Amino acid sequence: MTQLETPAPGAAGAARPARRADVCALACAEAFRGDGEILASAFGTAPALGARLARRTFAPDLLLSDGEAMLMADALPLGVPPAGAVVEGWLPFRSVFDVVASGRRHVIMIPSQLDAHGNMNISAVGPHATPKAQLIGTRGAPGNTVNHRTSYWVPRHSPRVFVEKVDVVCGVGYDRARAAGPAASRFHGLGRVVTDLAVLDFATPDHRLRLVSAHPGVSAEEVLAATGFPLVLPDGGAGAVPVTPAPGAAELDLLEALDPKGLRFQEVSA
Repeated sequence: MTQLETPAPGAAGAARPARRADVCALACAEAFRGDGEILASAFGTAPALGARLARRTFAPDLLLSDGEAMLMADALPLGVPPAGAVVEGWLPFRSVFDVVASGRRHVIMIPSQLDAHGNMNISAVGPHATPKAQLIGTRGAPGNTVNHRTSYWVPRHSPRVFVEKVDVVCGVGYDRARAAGPAASRFHGLGRVVTDLAVLDFATPDHRLRLVSAHPGVSAEEVLAATGFPLVLPDGGAGAVPVTPAPGAAELDLLEALDPKGLRFQEVSA
């Protein structure tokens, strides 16, 4: 099978049950549903794989970059050189800022801290004057969150990530965007938060983080215990939280083709 071929149904994935990493990749793919012809920027293995899975299935108009300056005509496998791949467009780094400012992008970032309203930190942990840890810096998080759709991927769901108050606001949450007025809130929109335990989103009246589903084998109580603040739950409480859908046989086949080296299992081992 070449890197651009789609496997025949049942070629690989149907022979085994879905693992947690597969569920996470599918949940990340669903973050792009309905996006149309926009640029997908995905950080982390599960999001990168999810964007490719979405392109191969329900989102054929999604634009995927080779990570440098080319837009690819097909969803290429992870970790495989794009030799012989067809290029459908040119997008040098200087042009990415135009895409960001026009809202034609959906990014999945990896937060170091995230609060109940979607404020995100990737800069530093601890007091500003004497931080315990210096991270990668604010980077493009402010512009991303106020200009186009932003989702999040958390490979290790814990109270250290899901905190009552972030130490540095890099990505803008719903409460701060609303307080800042139209300049920050007009195009602001946070999508879903996918973790190794669950799927969450901000689709509540006050845009507070809610528990959408818990992954197979994970209870809602486990998710709540791993979160540093209360999550919005369905009317029936924790017992009414549904199970995150697992990939079917055809989707598993695609995941095997798109991740032939099994990189997703290094990120989520369960």
